[in-house]
Amino acid sequence: MVTLPAKLTHRQANACLHSLEQAVESAPVGATVVVNAQALVAFDTAALAVLLAARRLALGQEKILLVQGLPAALRGMAGLYGVDALLLLA
Repeated sequence: MVTLPAKLTHRQANACLHSLEQAVESAPVGATVVVNAQALVAFDTAALAVLLAARRLALGQEKILLVQGLPAALRGMAGLYGVDALLLLA
């Protein structure tokens, strides 16, 4: 399981994406990589970009990215941008 930081904005996006990429790449084919977003309290659209990039990588490697505990405000943002259906949310 990968835990997102409390703050995920443009400034933290590259480091967070790198962490997610490592988790996805180290998981076996067919695995589900779980991302825990419960600690996330400060974010911007970069958080969605990071999650979508990690999802793309996972799909390309025949893996699943599952996001748990996504804050309601970020769920709303995903819906506003029309990408909520792309994120597997637990």
